[in-house]
Amino acid sequence: MKDSLKPGLTVEFKFKVPENKTVPFLYPEFEEGHVMPKVFATGFLLGLFEFTCIKALKAHLDWPNEQTVGIGMNMTHAAATPPGMNITVKGKLDKMEGRKLTFKLEAFDDAEKISEATHERYVIDAEKFNAAIGKKAAKA
Repeated sequence: MKDSLKPGLTVEFKFKVPENKTVPFLYPEFEEGHVMPKVFATGFLLGLFEFTCIKALKAHLDWPNEQTVGIGMNMTHAAATPPGMNITVKGKLDKMEGRKLTFKLEAFDDAEKISEATHERYVIDAEKFNAAIGKKAAKA
């Protein structure tokens, strides 16, 4: 981690919702989803929060040797967003405890606030992490 990684780091990211990020596309294997409304899926919102943080952190890490993985999310999703609308994620790095990073995040579509979240990430050594995952996969 570079010295520039400090609490108070802010992030803003914009994303236009395509149809393939709506509820029916989240798990197309489940037939129940095929009749669900075509609105931005909560699962994709969670992923958008994660990747917003990854993008914010990249310049403050020894990338790609150091990366971060998500270890916690407390999130609300209070309003539906149809495809074609833009979502703006705003947030800040609220605290650091060693390699554990905690973000406070909000998301807005073109009409209203749609979500709030507290997201925790952990800084990893990519080579060591991938080696451990490789050992785990070999057991499967």
